[in-house]
Amino acid sequence: MTDAMLAIGTRKGLFLARSRGGGPFEVEPIRFSTVGVSAVAVDTRAATPRLLAGIEYGHFGPSVMYSDDLGRTWGEAERPPIAFPAGTGATLARVWQLAPSPSEPGVVWAGVEPGALFRSEDGGVTYRLVEGLWEHPHRASWVPGGGGLCLHTVVCHPADPRVMGVAISTGGFYRTADGGSSWEAANRDIRAPFLPEGRQFPEFGQCVHKVAPDPADPGRLYLQHHFGVYRSDDFGGTWHDIGSPLPSDFGFPIAAHPTRPGTVYVLPLHADLDRTPVGHRYRVYRSDDAGATWQPFDRGLPEGPVHATVLRDAMSMSEAGLFFGTRDGEVYCSRDDGESWELVARHLPDVLTVRAAVV
Repeated sequence: MTDAMLAIGTRKGLFLARSRGGGPFEVEPIRFSTVGVSAVAVDTRAATPRLLAGIEYGHFGPSVMYSDDLGRTWGEAERPPIAFPAGTGATLARVWQLAPSPSEPGVVWAGVEPGALFRSEDGGVTYRLVEGLWEHPHRASWVPGGGGLCLHTVVCHPADPRVMGVAISTGGFYRTADGGSSWEAANRDIRAPFLPEGRQFPEFGQCVHKVAPDPADPGRLYLQHHFGVYRSDDFGGTWHDIGSPLPSDFGFPIAAHPTRPGTVYVLPLHADLDRTPVGHRYRVYRSDDAGATWQPFDRGLPEGPVHATVLRDAMSMSEAGLFFGTRDGEVYCSRDDGESWELVARHLPDVLTVRAAVV
């Protein structure tokens, strides 16, 4: 049996939970108490895993912390590790995403607010702005979503470091094939029903909530939109609606199975004006055929009524299991691909992000 670690970032602190030998997850005392933790990553590329946490210091601004002893001690580069160059006129508001590269040792990507991408080449300690995206001509027309103008998703090709994609609310999905020197909007056939008729398929300006890659197929991506669930089989070149069979195609998170091709998960909410789980029950919907059909699973989840939202980064899947956390501070785990669930934690602050890994 394997050991696993779960990192839970909340509005007021970081919680780590460990499972030893496949046993239940045990939640450890809070880290960074009262500090918002908006992004976490468990980097297992080296022999010693590195934990990364994007934190908000309040008046002192955002930062990135790292730990090489599974959270016992933490380090920080000279402050601030992420900063916009003086000529940009921009100020870092929040770190939304930390993503270790699967193909470049030492490289970690950071997605931030306002709408920018940073690259680290020392394992997430220091970062530099990816100027090709920052200077994209569309950037001046991006409009902040409800959470701000945030680059919340980084999708890396598993083998080719030149190919990657990012999602920006509300810029849309953008991709590069030259390592970030140039970028193109990749939102074809994604409908934006909140726009007037005749303008609902814009080149950019899409309210993308989350994008998940299918680890078994480098070209396949899954996208949860602000109304709509989509699949692309050509890394964003075209998109196909796969949300029609669901009881609602509105939601925030989407996650793909790490080893089962075509297996993807969503957690539908009623609508943008009623951001509560469909039927006021947590039900995770799984597709085993890349979105052609869906099945709901809720065994072990509360019978309801429940009213708390699950945010875009508060559901994730890895070899350690499938996890989601709620805005009323509960965290659930499934170790059988979503078919049954167990409670990991309750009474936490508002859960912003969860990440788990075998360690």
